[in-house]
Amino acid sequence: MRASGRHDVSLKIVLATGCLLLANFSGASSAVATECPDQSPELQPWSPGHNRDYQVHIGHGRKLLLTSSATVHSITISGGGKLVIKDHHEHIVLRTRYILIDDGGELHAGSALCPFEGNFSIVLYGRADENILPDPYYGLKYIGVDKGGTLELHGQKKLSWTFLNKTLHPGGMQEGGYFFERSWGHRGVIVHVIDAKLGTVVHSDRFDTYRSKKESERLVQYLNAVPDGRILSVAVNDEGSRNLDDTARKAMTKLGSKHFLHLGFRHPWSFITVKGNPSSSVEDHIEYHGHKGSAAARVFKLFQTEHGEHFNVSSSSEWVQDVEWTEWFDHDKVPQSKGGEKISDLRAAYPGKICNRPIDIQATTMDGVALSTEVVYKNGQDYRFACYTRGRACRSYRVRFLCGKPVRPKLTVSIDTNVNSTILSLVDNVRSWRPGDTLVVASTDYSMYQAEEFRVLPCKACTSTQVKVAGKPQYLHIGEEIDGVDMRAEVGLLTRNIVVMGEMEDRCYPYTNHICDFFDFDTFGGHIKFALGFKAAHLEGVELKYMGQQLVGQYPIHFHLAGDLDEQGGYDPPTYIRDLSIHHTFSRCITVHGSNGLLIKDVVGYNSLGHCFFTEDGPEERNTFDHCLGLLVKSGTLLPSDRDSRMCKVITEDSYPGYIPKPRQDCNAVSTFWMANPNNNLINCAAAGSEETGFWFIFHHVPTGPSVGMYSPGYSEHIPLGKFYNNRAHSNYRAGMIIDNGVKTTEASAKDKRPFLSIISARYSPHQDADPLKPREPAIIRHFTAYKNQDHGAWLRGGDVWLDSCRFADNGIGLTLASGGTFPYDDGSKQEIKNSLFVGESGNVGTEMMDNRIWGPGGLDHSGRTLPIGQNFPIRGIQFYDGPINIQNCTFRKFAALEGRHTSALAFRLNNAWQSCPHNNVTNIAFEDVPITSRVFFGEPGPWFNQLDMDGDKTSVFHDLDGSVSEYPGSYLTKDDNWLVRHPDCINVPDWRGAICSGRYAQMYIQAYKSSNLRMKIIKNDFPSHPLYLEGALTRSTHYQQYQPVITLQKGYTIHWDQTAPAELAIWLINFNKGDWIRVGLCYPRGTTFSILSDVHNRLLKQTSKTGTFVRTLQMDKVEQSYPGRSHYYWDEDSGLLFLKLKAQNEREKFAFCSMKGCERIKIKALLPRNAGISDCTATAYPRFTERAIVDVPMPRKLFGAQLKTKDHFLEVKMESSRQHFFHLRNDFAYIEVDGRRYPCSEDGIQIVVIDGSRGHVVSHGSFRNAILQGIPWQLFNYVAAIPDNSIVLMASKGRYITRGPWTRVLEKLGADKGLKLKEKMAFVGFKGSFRPIWVTLETEDHKAKIFQVVPIPVVRKKKL
Repeated sequence: MRASGRHDVSLKIVLATGCLLLANFSGASSAVATECPDQSPELQPWSPGHNRDYQVHIGHGRKLLLTSSATVHSITISGGGKLVIKDHHEHIVLRTRYILIDDGGELHAGSALCPFEGNFSIVLYGRADENILPDPYYGLKYIGVDKGGTLELHGQKKLSWTFLNKTLHPGGMQEGGYFFERSWGHRGVIVHVIDAKLGTVVHSDRFDTYRSKKESERLVQYLNAVPDGRILSVAVNDEGSRNLDDTARKAMTKLGSKHFLHLGFRHPWSFITVKGNPSSSVEDHIEYHGHKGSAAARVFKLFQTEHGEHFNVSSSSEWVQDVEWTEWFDHDKVPQSKGGEKISDLRAAYPGKICNRPIDIQATTMDGVALSTEVVYKNGQDYRFACYTRGRACRSYRVRFLCGKPVRPKLTVSIDTNVNSTILSLVDNVRSWRPGDTLVVASTDYSMYQAEEFRVLPCKACTSTQVKVAGKPQYLHIGEEIDGVDMRAEVGLLTRNIVVMGEMEDRCYPYTNHICDFFDFDTFGGHIKFALGFKAAHLEGVELKYMGQQLVGQYPIHFHLAGDLDEQGGYDPPTYIRDLSIHHTFSRCITVHGSNGLLIKDVVGYNSLGHCFFTEDGPEERNTFDHCLGLLVKSGTLLPSDRDSRMCKVITEDSYPGYIPKPRQDCNAVSTFWMANPNNNLINCAAAGSEETGFWFIFHHVPTGPSVGMYSPGYSEHIPLGKFYNNRAHSNYRAGMIIDNGVKTTEASAKDKRPFLSIISARYSPHQDADPLKPREPAIIRHFTAYKNQDHGAWLRGGDVWLDSCRFADNGIGLTLASGGTFPYDDGSKQEIKNSLFVGESGNVGTEMMDNRIWGPGGLDHSGRTLPIGQNFPIRGIQFYDGPINIQNCTFRKFAALEGRHTSALAFRLNNAWQSCPHNNVTNIAFEDVPITSRVFFGEPGPWFNQLDMDGDKTSVFHDLDGSVSEYPGSYLTKDDNWLVRHPDCINVPDWRGAICSGRYAQMYIQAYKSSNLRMKIIKNDFPSHPLYLEGALTRSTHYQQYQPVITLQKGYTIHWDQTAPAELAIWLINFNKGDWIRVGLCYPRGTTFSILSDVHNRLLKQTSKTGTFVRTLQMDKVEQSYPGRSHYYWDEDSGLLFLKLKAQNEREKFAFCSMKGCERIKIKALLPRNAGISDCTATAYPRFTERAIVDVPMPRKLFGAQLKTKDHFLEVKMESSRQHFFHLRNDFAYIEVDGRRYPCSEDGIQIVVIDGSRGHVVSHGSFRNAILQGIPWQLFNYVAAIPDNSIVLMASKGRYITRGPWTRVLEKLGADKGLKLKEKMAFVGFKGSFRPIWVTLETEDHKAKIFQVVPIPVVRKKKL
């Protein structure tokens, strides 16, 4: 029977006027034949039967119509030959070792206008180890389309993939039917009346038979009124026996109950029956186990509607015991007991915080590394436990316990109308999906392995956007937008009516080295390959499965060096691959190799080995991937980038002898979309789960493989990005998207032992026409969504890389924008994100699994959820790295730190050795459900941060242009101990481990030549007691080292070394505007002589021009004087300091590190005396060159009231107690200031200001003279005792206050350390409450105590991890 669409063609002709009917009949037949290739009258029916030795050659103009299934050795179609597949109801299966199409040969199944409606399969058979000589170009088990060949496969028009439009829950509990759940506040006997014919609830009611006997009477009346034949679901919630009379008990017994007659206090009881048929009853009953034990009575029963569809009624009556982890307890004095440690000892140390009988125990090292624990019961005595590390008892560790909460009641009633099936509600019309089709639903959690396959079932009741599938989901699959981010699971079609597949063996057999070391299944599938000069290729509506081989070049679909495949190559219509389902493949999904202009649209790639959508050598351009879905992409063996860590270590044949693999550097890059050239288009695509990355733009500095010489070196690093619009990535391990890195384009050698195509460093800087001398052309990424990626949502390194209107959620790190660790590769460029949303912990909590170790509390509500990497991993929205970076008009939502997990909206790259640009900036930032304490975090030593002692860790800074982050417009945020940036009026933010400052900042790069292991100390002259130590950004094996401090302009600095000063160094002025200057003194040994010059170095053109020299002066003041081409240096041999004034002479572009003429440098060559010692002149430099600390740029005024966008805010606290000398006079000065209102201290003693921690209002203030502190301290005790909890208490001393005595215990009660010793001046920010906030601060010095800091309002205790 012909397809209806084809009848329509003829029918239109039949309906034409009678006079034209006969005249046009032959024309109509010709049109049908043109559209439907199997209707051509020139075709000869062909049915070759089954003969595995039959080598078919279709040539010399023969045109055959395959009418039945066949098995042959091989098929070659050439010389004008044509093979067409007959479209009829019989499933045609063509088994062959290979099909070769060339020299005018053609293979057709359907056409673009006449899709194939029947079922047709090509099965490619054969083993790799058979004694058959492979084709030198195509290999074995292939469809090869060579020069002049045509392949046209056009299957049924079916929707390729869509999205869930309703969330699927594990087990399908909420998918259709009815669901009822209650706990406290719904006590008594709960009755549901259900229509047995429809499976719907007719009525329900609650009877509080605990409270009243009238409720018992009403229950009987209600049950009597229910008609026979109705289903009754009856259960007790909480308590229902106290006033339950005998009449009610007997009425339930009459219905078929055996246990209701004996129902006791708080007994769980569930019952289902059909009224009038007591024998149909099912019932469960259990006694109450008390407030510390769970107990449940559960029943279910299967029914059938009048239409023959099944539904299941289930009911449970329970007492549920929830559990929660205690806080972590530091255990550093562990008794060496053979019987384990007593929990009673810990309970005594932490009263009320540990239960008697924990359900589970966890222990870690002090740094957070998991340890082994076991429970030990000794002689039936106290509960004990033991901790082990590497088989030995732990010495010191952290421990916590899982404790049960008091029980709570829970009653559930559900009607599952989809027994062993599930209704999928979808976004698009899915009428084209038919019973028997197979679908895959993508994971919406971190693990890609939560993707699930389902088979479509018949469903008369389904709408056009619904399908019924067999089985129930095991995992949560989101079908909605959550917290502003579209997290709907992709649903892809896997089955098609045209199938090309490999015939596989039951298990792996070795056909290449190591293959069976990594896979236990056969990986030698079929493949389709298109060569240069093929005549036409269009594939649509085709299923490919068991395709690809773990051999280079043998992929499911492979366009091999085919050139231009669109109009530019003479193809009309252009070549396309669309509406394909490619799944369970053994080497990629689609490979584009040396081919351009190909359209790949509506393709689903699922469960593949190696990169799925793959561009190979670097010259592939203008290809479009439109609405493609890839998921469950696993590692393969072919290239280093395909391999996982184990493969990387084992497969070393392609490396040079002595190679030591570094998997995370050289390999581990398998990606769903692997783009070897940026000039390709990705539109509406989804990367829904890879072992490593979703989208990876990788760079070939020169073309590789057979494409060598197709472009000049560096072309791919400079070509502008094609369209990247409306793409999404989730459930990937390393990142949703990466723009970074290159591949090694040289073979392994003694110089570089890594294998060919290993991952290496590369930088992207897009320019017009790929010419770095032409204007920059930014890479634009619009409407990108990244969620549930374990490490990064996106890692993007540029060049100009700009993101707009993007969404990030539930990633370990939402976004990292990078340029270069030393210099930006493309000076003057920037990375930018605007109009975008970041969500830290969304409402998509994932699925808790028994083997899922990364499950823990969320930051806001402390409820359980899957976590990206580890329970204490510091989740970040954006992390600053390199720069310059611009963040504009972005919203951060649901970032909330826990005590033990440093979640923050904005943060910095961990363990960072590289530069931090002071022009990184933010503006118009909004926070929603982000505590102000979690907006920023600069880091602290501990898990994940290590010692926080790398150069970039110490120099982190960014510019808050409008105060939308810090509440101080125009301020700079820096690490709290970076005294190169700080000034006396900077305001500390203890929760952020940062400080808010003002100033004009730049960078100074110091390159020390012929020495890479020096440690540099740099001191700003106004804070000589706060040096900054830098190790250098480069590895110790380089021939020079580079130090990259951020510095305050118009200030003086000295530089020292932990060994002899370098004989040659260069100082680069970075981010200096014309006229900006600093003064530096560099430490050298006595007897050193110098040669100093200045130059300008153009890094792009690699040209250097000398601009001047420095001559020695004997007068320090002359260092300030400079003339064109001539400056002065002062060599103070007594102190060992060489003084220079470094001043920028040229204009600079806004985002450039260097001037428009190039980088301005000062180069010093020093002739050092022999056996010179350590070049550290600190002792001789200070206090001689100490400068008075002044504030050059006043601090901005804090935003207040309506200017603030959130309810929580900072309270500005300033306190100072100092002793000032004016000649022979002494003046003691002290004050406390709260949000600009000053409370001066008038007499010697202490001043106290008390602030409501909830609203930030001053509620009282007072002073206590020395006489009170010394003689009647109880007045102070009473005053503090009367202060309400949750109060901020500010305290400052004045004059010669009493520093000892009982009154000081008040400080300890307000959070100060025990055993404190006060000096002559004191300032204190304390807190009265049940916990000690991080911002509690005590400063005490002999001459001056000063605190400038902010306190978060309201004061809220962080939940514990």
